[in-house]
Amino acid sequence: MDILYVENHAAFARQVTTAFLGSHEVTVVPTIRQARTELAAHNWDAVLIDYDLDDGKGIELVLELACKTPRPHLIAVSAFEHKNQEMMKGGADAQCSKLDFKDIGATLAGLEKSGTGDYT
Repeated sequence: MDILYVENHAAFARQVTTAFLGSHEVTVVPTIRQARTELAAHNWDAVLIDYDLDDGKGIELVLELACKTPRPHLIAVSAFEHKNQEMMKGGADAQCSKLDFKDIGATLAGLEKSGTGDYT
């Protein structure tokens, strides 16, 4: 999968990309603004979205993307359950807590099988 990962903690993003997303093409951006630029330039299969970003909250991006067609799979990846739940209510297709990031592969596989999102 081509994955856009919106995460402002570069060391964490590097670590989990290497450990858990190595079989995917992953581009990491730290801001909503940069995510919007990437989303306009490429059809991503999935977007992993943290909640607390330097230029806003991940829910903003979820709300923008949830109503678009076509759209990628949207996955909430905050360390805080209530923030992931907020993004799920806003239209994210799945969630994977940073505390359980080892499960991201199963989350992605489940979305691919379900057909949720429009790029797969």
